[in-house]
Amino acid sequence: MISKTLQFAAFGLASLALATSAMAQKKYDPGASDKEIILGHINPYSGPASAYGAIGKAIGAYFDKVNAEGGINGRKIKFISLDDGYNPAKTVEQARKLVEQEEVLFLFQTLGTPPNSAIHKYMNDKKVPQLFVATGATKWGDPKNFPWTMGWQPNYQSEAKIYAQHILETKPNAKIAVLYQNDDYGKDYLKGFEDGLGDKAKTMIVSKLSYEVTDPTVDSQMVSMKASGADTFFNITTPKFAAQAIKKAGEIGWKPTHYLNSVSNAVGTVLIPGGVENSIGIISAGYIKDPTDPQFQKGKEWDDFVAFMKKYHPTGAMNDNFNVYGYTVAQNVVHVLQKAGDTLTRENIMKQAANMDLTLPMLLPGVNVKTSADDFFPIEREQLMKFDGKTWQLFGKVYGR
Repeated sequence: MISKTLQFAAFGLASLALATSAMAQKKYDPGASDKEIILGHINPYSGPASAYGAIGKAIGAYFDKVNAEGGINGRKIKFISLDDGYNPAKTVEQARKLVEQEEVLFLFQTLGTPPNSAIHKYMNDKKVPQLFVATGATKWGDPKNFPWTMGWQPNYQSEAKIYAQHILETKPNAKIAVLYQNDDYGKDYLKGFEDGLGDKAKTMIVSKLSYEVTDPTVDSQMVSMKASGADTFFNITTPKFAAQAIKKAGEIGWKPTHYLNSVSNAVGTVLIPGGVENSIGIISAGYIKDPTDPQFQKGKEWDDFVAFMKKYHPTGAMNDNFNVYGYTVAQNVVHVLQKAGDTLTRENIMKQAANMDLTLPMLLPGVNVKTSADDFFPIEREQLMKFDGKTWQLFGKVYGR
């Protein structure tokens, strides 16, 4: 018969083992606890790219929904979203505040190529995830040199090659004018476009003009491009300038075949301000469902989105695809956090983000989210579409891999 001393000893060891096991099941880095997960976000709620503020508001609203429904594995999300005005110097200041003072678990959906470029090295030196950045610059998919940074949307160079391929197939003698933002974002698109045209780029591109994000308008560039004799226009601009370009083209009677980069193809914040009549026929590429397209305004996916907007984001515009974007990328990060379980370390967040294979309700048919340890481009598929005055009409095949 086992003595009481041995029984107590055995009980004590068993209790210790259980306690150790319980502790081992939960691992936290700064920004995570039994009760909450703190996420940082930087967005241009003011300044020349303020139209993108709609994305931050939609993400915040989605996290309100998640919290109201019990949170993630019992933890509520604390979402700290700061304004940088699309000013890289301000981005650095806000990132430091979020990492060093607020002690967020990670930064999520920081918007813009120049702002993210300004904090790229800092985030990796700190080993804090810079997750699902809201920019398609090609450099966000470099896990070897920047293992703490991951993109989300299709990369700019790949998208630009789609437009180049379409032009070569449908208008091989095109005279092309290109307007691009003079920074890493604009130059990334431009490189992909020129690479896509190949040897013909030098002869097909008859006008190539840039603008600064601090410029008041792009009116003079539009006038100059029309004067060049171009019959095709690749518009590499952020929303404010995209709307200006569309409007000015209408005012001066320039009607080229118009390709508009996907970062500015929102109906509510770009095409309508630019003038619906001026926007008819514009070609872009998409990977999320257009909320103005009747074919997507049915079924559970649509009903769920409408219910979300009505209950948690009633001030958001239903026709603004930035709200669809925010809703969708928020669902993606929730998926990562759910997979991370009770191991809410920065290392595990990146591990889970680099091991995804899923579809999300408001992505276009044929578009998925897939990553691996050496593939940090979650979305790599897009489809061409043309604006008919009311909505985007999809056409052709789904490009990408």
